[in-house]
Amino acid sequence: MNLVDSCAWIEYARNEGNAGFFSSSIENLSELIVPTICLYEVFKKISQESGEKDAMTVIVHMKLGRVVEFDSTLALEAARISKERRLAMADSIIYATTLKFNATLWTQDDHFEGLPSVQFKAKPKAKK
Repeated sequence: MNLVDSCAWIEYARNEGNAGFFSSSIENLSELIVPTICLYEVFKKISQESGEKDAMTVIVHMKLGRVVEFDSTLALEAARISKERRLAMADSIIYATTLKFNATLWTQDDHFEGLPSVQFKAKPKAKK
């Protein structure tokens, strides 16, 4: 199973530097899980920058995977992970979902770098 972090979805949607790194995990719909927190983050960011139409285009693709609801069991596990790993709330929910489904988390968010079950690729530096 693959879980694509919100920042990776946005990178893919914008076709920016690491889009190719994330494409196989995004396009393999039978193995894709999508936490509802990722729907929130991606919709918010893309709609702010490009409008709701563009945001909904990405959301429609995301919803082709298996959407994972945030329930009480996941909430408690995310809280434990947040405390142990010092992750922010959304990151701990994403990581808890990754672990629950024995998935691989695909990300360019350095908060996850070095954690088990994570495929991390640093965001390319902006050209000057």
